[in-house]
Amino acid sequence: MFESMRVSKHRDDDDLLTEGLGLDGLRNVAPPMFADAEHPTASELRRRAIWSNWRGIADLRPDGGYGDLYGSVASVPGREFSAYAKLPGALQPHRVLVQVPNAFDHRKRCIVVTAASGSRGICGSIAVAGAWGLPRGCAIACTDKGAGTDYFDLDADWGRHVKQAAEFALQSLNDAFPHAAPFTFDNTRVIAVGISNGGGAVLRAAELEGDWLDAVVAAEPNIHVEGEGSRSLYDYTTEAALLMPCALLHPALAPLPQPPFAAQVAPFWTARCAALNAAGLIEGADSAAQAESAYARMRANGWTDAALRAGALSTGFDLWRAVAVTYASAYGRYGVGEHPCGYAFAAQNPDFSSRVASSAERAAWWSDASGIPPGSGVNIIDSKLAAPDFTLPGLQSLRALWDGEGVDAERVRKGIDETRAGLPRAGLPIIVVHGTDDGLVPMAFSSTPYVAKAKAADRDVRYWQVRNAQHFDAFLVLPEYAARYVPLLPYVYAALDRIWGHLDEGAALPVDAYIEARPRGAGDRLSAEDLAIPR
Repeated sequence: MFESMRVSKHRDDDDLLTEGLGLDGLRNVAPPMFADAEHPTASELRRRAIWSNWRGIADLRPDGGYGDLYGSVASVPGREFSAYAKLPGALQPHRVLVQVPNAFDHRKRCIVVTAASGSRGICGSIAVAGAWGLPRGCAIACTDKGAGTDYFDLDADWGRHVKQAAEFALQSLNDAFPHAAPFTFDNTRVIAVGISNGGGAVLRAAELEGDWLDAVVAAEPNIHVEGEGSRSLYDYTTEAALLMPCALLHPALAPLPQPPFAAQVAPFWTARCAALNAAGLIEGADSAAQAESAYARMRANGWTDAALRAGALSTGFDLWRAVAVTYASAYGRYGVGEHPCGYAFAAQNPDFSSRVASSAERAAWWSDASGIPPGSGVNIIDSKLAAPDFTLPGLQSLRALWDGEGVDAERVRKGIDETRAGLPRAGLPIIVVHGTDDGLVPMAFSSTPYVAKAKAADRDVRYWQVRNAQHFDAFLVLPEYAARYVPLLPYVYAALDRIWGHLDEGAALPVDAYIEARPRGAGDRLSAEDLAIPR
């Protein structure tokens, strides 16, 4: 079941949680350097991966409250156990990593199992699970759920990946503390936590049979259920990729939280309106009327103004196209070089022609890449580029895989159908946390229908809706976003605290809450009063 196992020790300037960087080192805008860019050592890669994944998930600004109001970057010495694991019937393995602190609490045996968000690598959830569990004396079990940055995997089964990571944790604890063995699901507490795709993964794990799992905290989960207003990620992503650039010009959304390059992208958004009108996808004689048409379509399909405003960043960074391209391949289980819309990934020259990636670029993929191009020297190659709106033909092809006909469309929709979530196990305590302003995985399409369906089946699910929280805490590094939004991680940690109190002391689980979080405004420090965390 587990292959290529290795164990490493970490202490002092090489600890489990920050690899010796501490909060100041994590805040450094420059990544830890490699002595030899083409041949980084394992230690250098690990340190840079930890730096990269902390900064990709958490708001570390000095005025943002991390390490003060919430969260921990304590130096935690311990051991890491890593391996490849393969599910029965799977073609490719997934990485599993278990962090065992030296101060593991033998009196309260605890595993926090987590899955990386997005398509991040094995360190992708360190700021979520590690920051809460390691200082508490829990072991942390991580999986990249078969979507890491360093190898191909054409199948996915996220819930079973999470359980297999927990099984590897039990094996690792047996190896770490043979005098206290055996560690089993009967005598070791297991709490699952994840955000975004990781949140969806732990909710899928909650469906699995058996009493192996004690509680779940899922934040902003990418989750899709039958009916109840739910929409698949692929559906609303391809819709946003097409329509949102134009819809964002609607006056109801002003003022938008602007990405740093707003002045550069605004003309392209106006051009998208004209191109959509020419293609018969929206109506209107001028850009204002066209924006009204695009906005009305998105509102009619369930998008809120709050989600649309926050979606401006995903639009500006071309994230909708990046997600749609990768998920088309994943849902349709296409092999390398088989993309149904002719997309590919490659390094590029300044003139946008493809080139072979350099040795230094390849060496840094494991530590630097998020798993979704563009990034880390890898870009999206679009074979359908054509004037006047160069990316529109490819986006229309991607959308047709959802609402069109043909073998490829049927293949992609079949894959999407197979990812629909079921009900969690009866009696399993679950807290779902979601920001009302999430513009990437809107709660109206994901958490809200999931919670409604679970509650209708009398499942033990609690729901925290956080006002003025969007999807990316890391983007609060942008001053305008920091002034407008609150981070979501404080509520994830608070939900874990409430779960711990329930399991450890029999405290009541929290009730559903609509949390009136308050943005701190320009130039101000975040306060506990701003967060308004339920007590």
